[in-house]
Amino acid sequence: MQSPGFLLTIAAFLLMLGPLVFIHELGHYFVGRWCGIKADVFSIGFGREIAGWTDKRGTRWKLSLLPLGGYVRFAGDMSPAGLSDPAWLALPPEERAKTFQSKPVWQRALVVLAGPFANFLLAFLILLGFVVAYGQSTTTTEVGTIQPNSAAATAGLQPGDRITALNGRSMDKFDDMVFYIVIRAGQQVRVDFDRDGQKLSRNVVIGTDRSKDKFGNVQERGLLGVGPAAPSAAPVSLLDAPGVAFRYASDIVGVTATTLGQLVIGQRSVKDMSGIVGMAKTSGEQLTLGWVAFVYLAVFISINLGFINLLPIPMLDGGHLLFYAIEAVRRRPVSPEIQEWAFRGGLAAILMLFLVVTFNDLGKIGLWQHLAGLIG
Repeated sequence: MQSPGFLLTIAAFLLMLGPLVFIHELGHYFVGRWCGIKADVFSIGFGREIAGWTDKRGTRWKLSLLPLGGYVRFAGDMSPAGLSDPAWLALPPEERAKTFQSKPVWQRALVVLAGPFANFLLAFLILLGFVVAYGQSTTTTEVGTIQPNSAAATAGLQPGDRITALNGRSMDKFDDMVFYIVIRAGQQVRVDFDRDGQKLSRNVVIGTDRSKDKFGNVQERGLLGVGPAAPSAAPVSLLDAPGVAFRYASDIVGVTATTLGQLVIGQRSVKDMSGIVGMAKTSGEQLTLGWVAFVYLAVFISINLGFINLLPIPMLDGGHLLFYAIEAVRRRPVSPEIQEWAFRGGLAAILMLFLVVTFNDLGKIGLWQHLAGLIG
């Protein structure tokens, strides 16, 4: 299959990122309104305004030139990062009461937390729709096939064995094993299984499956080397659907957290990281596969967006929450000078990360190899 063209890739990227950013900022906006805070600006994108309007509450809704994020600027803020404008103290009491800084720390924390929560909620609702429409996998962990020379074959697993746990974590369905194994290539894992009523255990080193998808992307995933005995699926009642959707969302959050931890401790290379270019490329590819694949990708990106924003890094929502936690303990806010330096450091870290992942993305699409060929 040919990769999507440049225009379709850009369109898919905007169609993916725009709504996710809008939902994220809408979470901030609605909880801010609930707390009685006036929003001066609601922007999708940064930089020069392309189009916009001002509503009856005085909020300027606008679309900006660089659609790589967005922000809500509440009354009293002087920047999208949320740094305070000292002039808010000189406002008349009625206007001052509508500023972000005038609210108690718990309300400010709720406003900040609402953005990531909105992304998690969106992912949950999409998964809920999938569960109601398509049901859920009920494939058990009974082993049906063993791939030759795989980790499972080396460990002596046999068809008919029922895997009960991996590294002590209970495995109820075959999908649970897939989520666990796929991000642990090269790691040693203890496999607990039942063979004809006898409880056994083996330590195995998870293999690496290197394969190309339909678009020529090379993917490396953990591989145990077992196939299910009897794949099955079943419809889910409306009463049970929320629980099933929540479990799926929790699995994705777990994969995100584990992958990030692997990056931090060096178990996973930074070359595996992707950014805006990679997201755009993947969005275009998934859109060519159909709306179901595209929307399912939106679930993963929405959860990742919410999770990453909760990291305690200044400039991100988690950085603000960290300062509010310190304020709640100290009974006074962190000094503006410390906040400013922290936000500068956070901005520098984010820009550095952006450069690294963009460099990786451009390498994955063959730009550096192409340039080397031209120079050579």
